[in-house]
Amino acid sequence: MTPMKTTSTTKTLAVTKTLAVVAGVLAVNAVAVALATRRAERKNPPRGRFLTVKGLRLHYVGAGPADGPAVLLLHGNGAMVQDMEASGLFGRLARTHRVIAVDRPGFGWSDQPRSAMTPEAQAELLADLLGRLGIERAVVVGHSWGTLVALALALRAPDTVAGLVLAAGYYVPTRRIDVWLASGPALPVVGALMRHTVAPLLGMLLTPAVLNKLFSPRSVPATFRAGFPVAMALRPSQLRATAEESGLMIPAARRLAAQYGEIACPVTVFGAAGDRLVEHEQAPRLHDAVAGSALHVVPGVGHMMHYAVPDEIAAAVAAMSGPPAAMPVLQPQPARAPAG
Repeated sequence: MTPMKTTSTTKTLAVTKTLAVVAGVLAVNAVAVALATRRAERKNPPRGRFLTVKGLRLHYVGAGPADGPAVLLLHGNGAMVQDMEASGLFGRLARTHRVIAVDRPGFGWSDQPRSAMTPEAQAELLADLLGRLGIERAVVVGHSWGTLVALALALRAPDTVAGLVLAAGYYVPTRRIDVWLASGPALPVVGALMRHTVAPLLGMLLTPAVLNKLFSPRSVPATFRAGFPVAMALRPSQLRATAEESGLMIPAARRLAAQYGEIACPVTVFGAAGDRLVEHEQAPRLHDAVAGSALHVVPGVGHMMHYAVPDEIAAAVAAMSGPPAAMPVLQPQPARAPAG
């Protein structure tokens, strides 16, 4: 064998060994992620009830007087109903209102759709959900990405929406390289490999920094640490939904922004002066686009502003929903975890 052939063979063997090692590491990671997912779901069973709408099984939590004014709570990207509960907003509203908090498609215990769902598609789904629950009109509260769904609901089903209360939302398109980078786990093949191996482990390592950014300039509250199951947010299925919505955000804002002038219901926009995730001009620009809307820019709070000012948000809801019914609070009803 010539020296050249020997060198070539050695390199081939080295590459083969390296690939085998990488494959082995990924396989071990995949097993670890699968076990972590099962553990997270076992520790955090469904908190509410399920309803199948347009072929998707949606998980929702309801509380408050059955004949009280209705409120629909929509969480942001990467979150789930526990976010609205841990913030205190769910409980405050449930004292006087019939409150429904929904795991949006792909999040929490709601089904993962086959393909990414735009805010408009989610709005149609939620309009049907409200109808199935016997709710003719509701004040819709949206946080972050959930504000896009709330706006789409007001545009697609205006008779269903008594008013909008929007917090820390993204409303007009801007250049956001970070958003496109975050959509990586939604890519075919490569994204699936990422979601089931390295992405959850990387997410776990980055969680402290991400939370500090979301809550800054305030510290991460104890209610969030105790009530929000981070491990559920790091499951491969939810990472896919999070990445898909990151990729949809800018195009969705571009589509919806052209229609904001058509919104006729009352709108209150809350902006966070210390928001490190969403540009500060987002809230004022929506306020300028929607005639008659109210704008409240809250100083000293960050993106997760619903933890800092739940009373103010609840007051805005009450102002839109009329006099509340004085009824005992109905506690959320537990549901069984899906089989398998």
